[in-house]
Amino acid sequence: MNDDKTTGERPGGEPGLLELRTPEQFKALGHPVRHRIVNLLRQRPATLGELATALGAAKGTIAYHVRVLREAGIVRLAGTRHVRGGTEQTLTLVSRGFRLHKDAEPGPGFLVRAALAEMLPARPEQPEHTQLNHLWLTRQEADALIARLRDLPPPPGRTPPPGGEPYGLLLSLYPADIPTLPPVPSGDSADSNSAS
Repeated sequence: MNDDKTTGERPGGEPGLLELRTPEQFKALGHPVRHRIVNLLRQRPATLGELATALGAAKGTIAYHVRVLREAGIVRLAGTRHVRGGTEQTLTLVSRGFRLHKDAEPGPGFLVRAALAEMLPARPEQPEHTQLNHLWLTRQEADALIARLRDLPPPPGRTPPPGGEPYGLLLSLYPADIPTLPPVPSGDSADSNSAS
């Protein structure tokens, strides 16, 4: 097992981001326990014991899921230390964040399913906003909007601030399957369908 594996990182791409493209990576991230392990390791490196405690799971179960993530090149060993006659491993993510390779087969639907799996109902005093809009854009406008959306959230791998609560932010600009009406012929108005 190669713990320095960062295949999938695009040369010239955003530094520090692992580009997901292999079936092994998507299979590893597609399991809810492994998804939660990755979310914990986004906060800081952790030991198997810390992960098991945070998830309320057996250490052996977490060790199995961590092994799958390591074999997929998503998690690596950050260090070891001797404790009470044994060895304690500290694990970390191989990169500060992830991005989908443009040719990745699961595509954006993978991210939508991941977001839905972790989405909680907002408490009455907790802010929440979900909205679906449809835009009509030229290719240049779409490219410009994508560039702006990439700069919107804080950088991945940010340590949770004291008193901070976790929120998910799913941004997606996608080609939509929406039929198009022909333009209204000149001289007609939108109100011409009303009865006389």
